[in-house]
Amino acid sequence: MPVENAPARIGKSVVICGEVKGSEDLIVDGRVEGTVTLSESRLTIGPSAQVAADLSAKDVLILGHVQGNVVASGRVELRAGCAVEGDIRALRLSVEDNAVFRGKVDLTQGATRAPEGAAAPAAGGMA
Repeated sequence: MPVENAPARIGKSVVICGEVKGSEDLIVDGRVEGTVTLSESRLTIGPSAQVAADLSAKDVLILGHVQGNVVASGRVELRAGCAVEGDIRALRLSVEDNAVFRGKVDLTQGATRAPEGAAAPAAGGMA
């Protein structure tokens, strides 16, 4: 039964061109071109992975090379030694030393807090 909880894996020698969709955790160690969509799962890009795809998952952990946009409903983690070229949109972002990133970041949680911050000075101005 513990095998059911183990994440699916794309091995080092596997090359996928197209669309990858799923509802379980996935570890990518090979090459993926296209899109990867795991709406409620964790996506891990391994240290030997070469990904040229747009990624969408609940949480994304990147240890390898990614060229494409990353969207997460939760957290994106860029670990030391990774290289990401593309935009990131997530609630939380963690970047370790020696992680390479080129692109834009949109932390959607920060956008939610902006109206609250705008309302506070207005109230302060009335007092």
